[in-house]
Amino acid sequence: MSRRNKLFLSGGILGVLVLAVVMSTAARRERAVQVRLEPVSKRPLVATVTASGRIVPKSAVDISADITGRIVAIPVKEGQTVTKGTLLLRIDPSQYEAAVARAQAMLSSAEASALQARANRDQAKRALDRANALKQTAPNLVSDEQLEQAQTQYDVAEALANSSDHQVNQARAALREAQDALAKTVLRAPLDGQVTRVAVEEGEVAVPGTFSRETGLLMTVSDLSVIIVKVQVDETDVVRLHLGDSADVTIDAFPDTSFSGRVSKISQSAILAAAAAAQATGAADRAVDYDVEVTLDRPPPDIRPDLSATAKIVTATRDSALSIPIIALTVREHKPISTENAPVDTTRAKKETEGVFVVDGGMAQFRPVKVGIAGEEYFEVLDGLRQGDTIVAGPYQTIRDLKDSSRVRAMRTPVTPEERRP
Repeated sequence: MSRRNKLFLSGGILGVLVLAVVMSTAARRERAVQVRLEPVSKRPLVATVTASGRIVPKSAVDISADITGRIVAIPVKEGQTVTKGTLLLRIDPSQYEAAVARAQAMLSSAEASALQARANRDQAKRALDRANALKQTAPNLVSDEQLEQAQTQYDVAEALANSSDHQVNQARAALREAQDALAKTVLRAPLDGQVTRVAVEEGEVAVPGTFSRETGLLMTVSDLSVIIVKVQVDETDVVRLHLGDSADVTIDAFPDTSFSGRVSKISQSAILAAAAAAQATGAADRAVDYDVEVTLDRPPPDIRPDLSATAKIVTATRDSALSIPIIALTVREHKPISTENAPVDTTRAKKETEGVFVVDGGMAQFRPVKVGIAGEEYFEVLDGLRQGDTIVAGPYQTIRDLKDSSRVRAMRTPVTPEERRP
């Protein structure tokens, strides 16, 4: 074989070997899992609790009737501003005026009877005094029996006079009761505010709401000088809230506008309906909510009660925190690391631990981490990572399926927001 042919043959063999190496490397690269890589870095974080609720006034008084009667006048309208003492509603006073007149007549009759009883008592007293005087001067003129009869007549007259006085007091009390019922035919505003609800019309019959608050409701007067957003917060989040926490409130009726506020009240007990339902069903894992009130700093002037609202309450902030994407955090079974002084207990079961996949040399190694507050997209890292470490940051499903010590490579195209969300 000529020298030239030998060179061609050697070159062909070398080319085949190079091609085989390239194809093998490409095949290994193709077997690597495509992931999105991101370095661990510092950034500002804001932890929030988001809850929905409705707008309520600081104070609202439901006006109801204490007596039964037909409504004859409603001089106010819904949405009208009123001051304390403004006439809100009038009930037909006819039967109550008659009751007052009857009670007044009974009082007059009782007073006349009391006057007569006192006159009889005074007369019996004088007769008794004369009998006692004659008995002392001329014992033979007045017998003991006559003296006893005079004493008895006086005692009876005294008792009748006392009874008449009590009847007068009773009649006066009945008159005050009738006058009080008559006064309740006129309902006035208990505070300065706005009539936010009128539940009745003229001609309807007002009844006391003894057994049902809704049945006896006539109207509602609300103080809108202070506006509160009452939201329902889950039991897992309410422990993170504190009085005075700032909040950003959005109201559905005012789109593209947010209002600032502060947490002014945190309920110490769960909402009764939710707590009762959980107790009735016996479900220990049933969600329980707590009422939290957020007072708006500058509410809009045309705001109304019962508008739907959402409050985003800030619970913690970090100016520069070592952080990782929320979707990067996953859970794996993690075996404790053994040391010379502390051998591994083989009888101890593996424990699920939170952590991330750290990439070094194309290999993804699971590493436990300790996280702190959570922002909208990132967790604060307290322990387990250093700034500059490269971690697997997506997609979410790939992280869920990724195994320890897997070979990975960076994705060529960025992950969309839909791929990042769990």
